[in-house]
Amino acid sequence: MANALDDRSLAFEEWGDPKGVPVFSLHGTPGSRFSRHYDEGLYVEAGVRVITYDRPGYGVSDRNPGRRVVDCVEDVATLADVLEIGRFAVLGGSGGGPHALAVAARLPERVERATCAVGIVPYETEGFDWFDGMDPKNVEEFQWALEGEAVLVANLEREAAEALARVAVDPSKVIGDEFELPESDRAELARPERHDVIRQSVSESIGKGVWGWVDDDLAFIRPWGFDVSEIRVPTRVIYGTTDVLVPRGHGEWLAQNVPGAEVVIEDSHGHIPDPESILEMYRWLARPS
Repeated sequence: MANALDDRSLAFEEWGDPKGVPVFSLHGTPGSRFSRHYDEGLYVEAGVRVITYDRPGYGVSDRNPGRRVVDCVEDVATLADVLEIGRFAVLGGSGGGPHALAVAARLPERVERATCAVGIVPYETEGFDWFDGMDPKNVEEFQWALEGEAVLVANLEREAAEALARVAVDPSKVIGDEFELPESDRAELARPERHDVIRQSVSESIGKGVWGWVDDDLAFIRPWGFDVSEIRVPTRVIYGTTDVLVPRGHGEWLAQNVPGAEVVIEDSHGHIPDPESILEMYRWLARPS
């Protein structure tokens, strides 16, 4: 489809109950429109119609160089218009979290509910140690971003090639062994049911280039273009206490700074939710406001 604003192409998919509550699920970093739960029946059970899309630069969506986090708002609004969806819920996990918060902040007339799961804090937040508790490999990635696009591109191209090679052999290794992930994350990645989705999503998200990944990372360390204090719709903030990709401090800050946030602290989880948690996320989003 074409974005009516600037003729960019955006690719999307739909999952679950076509008559269910519309939920835009915004993928992580990197990710794609194929980033989803492996059992579509879970969406049907929750009563939701899930819409996923490739952020610009990922998959077959055209790149939007220099995009800010807030720029996703127009893309989501355009997709909703094309699909003739008036009001909807929005969910963002990990790198999708800031984007979901942007949609909640800037489309209050259309967003019923919003969830930010294991999402990050704006990089230049005063008095906040952004890297505290973050795995050294993740810190290294953002340091490349801080050095500029050329450095980031060169390193992410290498990282992408290595990830594609790992996933071809063992999808559970999509996040390399160099990361000190908690046992809960390794257990979720080891689920055989996840592996076909991991292969499909990784192939789509970075198999055609790294520009979406690059532009996400650059957007995260620059001003986002909105403030979380603008949010006025019912919003959940979810974080895991053992998360080393987006440390708990980020979740704690969002819990304190997103107005009226309902906070869910996952004491037994790191970065990757289990199926029961995912079902509960969608059930909450499907509730009437």
